[in-house]
Amino acid sequence: MQLLHHALIVFSWATTAFAAIYEKFSDLPANKYDFVVVGGGASGNVIANRLSENSSVSVLVLEAGVSNEGLSLNYTVPFFNVFLRSQNPQDWNYTTVPQTGLGGRVLQYPRGKLLGGCTSMNGMQYVRGSSDDYDRYARFTGDPGWSWEGIQPYIRKNEHWTQPTDHHNTTGQFNPAVHGFHGTNAVSLAGFPLPIEDRIMQTMQELNDTFPFNLDTNSGHQLGVGWTQSTIKDGVRSSSATSYLGPEFISRPNLHVLLHAQVTRLIPTGSQNGKPTFRSVEFASDAAAPRHQVTASKEVILSAGSLETPHILLLSGIGDTVDLAALNITPRVHLPSVGQNLSVHIAANAIYFVNSTDTFDDAIRNTTLRNELVAEWNQTHGGLLGGGFGDHVGFTRMPDNASIFETHPDPSAGPNTGHFQMGISNGNISPPPTGHFISSGGTLITPTSRGSIKLNTSNPFDQPLIDLACLTTDFDIFAIREGIKTAQKFLSAPAWQGYVLGALGALANATTDAELEAFARANSAPNGHIVATASMSPKGADFGVVDPDLRVKGVEGLRVVDASVLHRGVNQKCRNLRPDHVSKGVILLHDPDSSGIGDFGIFDDLDTALRDRQRLASGEVLDDRYHARLLAFVKDKEFITIGCVHYYFNNKRRLAQE
Repeated sequence: MQLLHHALIVFSWATTAFAAIYEKFSDLPANKYDFVVVGGGASGNVIANRLSENSSVSVLVLEAGVSNEGLSLNYTVPFFNVFLRSQNPQDWNYTTVPQTGLGGRVLQYPRGKLLGGCTSMNGMQYVRGSSDDYDRYARFTGDPGWSWEGIQPYIRKNEHWTQPTDHHNTTGQFNPAVHGFHGTNAVSLAGFPLPIEDRIMQTMQELNDTFPFNLDTNSGHQLGVGWTQSTIKDGVRSSSATSYLGPEFISRPNLHVLLHAQVTRLIPTGSQNGKPTFRSVEFASDAAAPRHQVTASKEVILSAGSLETPHILLLSGIGDTVDLAALNITPRVHLPSVGQNLSVHIAANAIYFVNSTDTFDDAIRNTTLRNELVAEWNQTHGGLLGGGFGDHVGFTRMPDNASIFETHPDPSAGPNTGHFQMGISNGNISPPPTGHFISSGGTLITPTSRGSIKLNTSNPFDQPLIDLACLTTDFDIFAIREGIKTAQKFLSAPAWQGYVLGALGALANATTDAELEAFARANSAPNGHIVATASMSPKGADFGVVDPDLRVKGVEGLRVVDASVLHRGVNQKCRNLRPDHVSKGVILLHDPDSSGIGDFGIFDDLDTALRDRQRLASGEVLDDRYHARLLAFVKDKEFITIGCVHYYFNNKRRLAQE
């Protein structure tokens, strides 16, 4: 086991530099750090926060975009995320190749190019997924740390449950026992009552077999309809930038963030253990700007997201060697899974006219009303603008005897897992000039279609070829039809009689399966939750991109910690998984074999040691001999708490308590 580095190493630059967000490379106080994190988005900012809690560790975050500060209210006011779906300077402005399953349409694919990444512009729903999802990851990787129970400490570490903006009584709207109240990222219930709430509750009673009430869809048992939880605090968006890079964290002198730093490639830096090392990073502010380099003495951590992470790997010569050579890129490591296996949720909304004017449609298309609502929000951070589009979310499954299962296996992770996610919105986020609406969206969250991201050219500033491959399998076509039918069924309950009128657009005439399929192909769109483009696989497997410890296969000094590692789709919003699995990633960064950072004595599995330590603290009695060894371990070694990371220094006798 590697010896632990001395605890009292002092970095000369750290004594004089102040932590900051830098605009120019020339302003950086150093070009060598312990860790270089690529991407200041949903994952990268969590990594930077957790690692920099140790003052002797230096961390640099490279963000391709701009600061999240000083932008329009669209990036702060929760409801205004509706205006961030079109191309703009703070977006990567990706477009797809023509989608064969969607009638040949070329789609825009919004991705935030600013500090906070997509967490600075997404819909803010907080959806963890089901216990089945995580348990399947644990079985697949052979690592129990990825199980539902294994991930719980990191979920709680991330989450800071917050009262809704209007401070209403939330009894019966969530289960406090399954949430964290002392974490970093704010989560809350809707803080503005919607006029359709009573009808939604009535529908759950009338159609209880299909839409039972679920006290908390984030409890691990996902099925049913419950109250929406969102990453909103006091009527303001809570992003990874506002939370994990908040004032109390960005003031750390060992944490630096460089903006306008688009990574162009990772540079080989030698070899270690018979494998190439990649500890230097090249970047530039734009295609015409000079290229700069920084180096990590310990590891480079790719947290650029499910599109940019594989893009960077390919540009660095890590991928399919035949494809790389065809673009005159020197192949470094043959990993043909890079950029493959792309999975994304796909949604088809059922939108209906309603017999009411009390919807949010006019807030989108009426500037005068919108200005009045902004004035209200400026005073209270409350009202309609202080929340999202709906306050309920549902998860449903197709029945076990659905005909599709006669020829196709069930792709869901288990019986507690939905095939569809259904949102109920009191309006239409893209309303026509007249009319008032209700939307019941059917999102397929267990797609079997698989796409890819490939290089178009060797120029890192050229867009890659993105093929989402939506609706290209028989299962997905069958399932999206059933998802639309489920959304229609919800709005057909007696509770909506006289309120819900006819369907908007082509859905009004779509009654047969063939017509519903045609509607789905013409109107469906991805929900922005791409995974699996740098997928995790068992250690030693000849497929996949990273091992369960998130190290890139066949490489030293490089890990991937973002949603691209998830080997298949999860029934949740990927932003919410990232802080959880990123915190686990930080544990892994401090394992016994990671650049001499940690030395865990008798415990080869720190994750197990930490869980068992928590079990001891709760009064549980373990096996006598193991109990004694664990007690001796924590008494004889000094624990330094780094977020959810603990490691010790030999020859010390102080126990640092959380």
